[in-house]
Amino acid sequence: MCSHYQAVREAERLKRYFGTSDLPEGARFDIWPGYSAPFLRRHRFADVGDEAVPDREVLLGTFGLIPHWAKDNKIARQTYNARSETIASKPSFRDAWKKVQHCIIPAESIFEPDWRSGKAVATQISRSDGLPMGIAGLWAWWKSPHGIEQHSFTMITINAEQHPLMKQFHKADDEKRMVVILPENRYDDWLFSDQTHRVDFLQAYPADALRAKAVDRSHHKDDRLL
Repeated sequence: MCSHYQAVREAERLKRYFGTSDLPEGARFDIWPGYSAPFLRRHRFADVGDEAVPDREVLLGTFGLIPHWAKDNKIARQTYNARSETIASKPSFRDAWKKVQHCIIPAESIFEPDWRSGKAVATQISRSDGLPMGIAGLWAWWKSPHGIEQHSFTMITINAEQHPLMKQFHKADDEKRMVVILPENRYDDWLFSDQTHRVDFLQAYPADALRAKAVDRSHHKDDRLL
């Protein structure tokens, strides 16, 4: 489970590694569920045949997917991660999954609690090569009863019981999970994939391509989400 991450905050870095330099107004960069952050999706006009239309677009969305049927946006507190095993059937995610509303969440790092000492040690996990992560997700569009339109997104997670690094996190009795980190040469493949082959993307990122370091717990502004 990932409830806390650092978003990419530099437009130049976003352009270099994700092909777009637009940072939406109102974006935050130390992200918890319910916060607004950038996400990338297939451009809504990508199929019109206009070469001037880019393949990808970046939007501002709420971390925590808000399905179209939600009465309010508070559900984002519970829908920030989507389990790959139930993503096609769980009401919160199944519509976005069926409609292939894939997205990529640009992140510098994620945070997980290491409980091996018996206490939660906040740990920052990033790519060992220093490049940002492109995390696979789903996006949704929601309209409030008052007519307010809002985009949102969730990160897809897979089992990590056998992962040399990610199995270290969370309590001993908890299932070990990890987000799906995409290889950068497959970003467009994920955004433009269909229902047939997308499960091929739901793979664990190599442990030796990640690094982890303990951080000051005061960095975690909302410890109850750990």
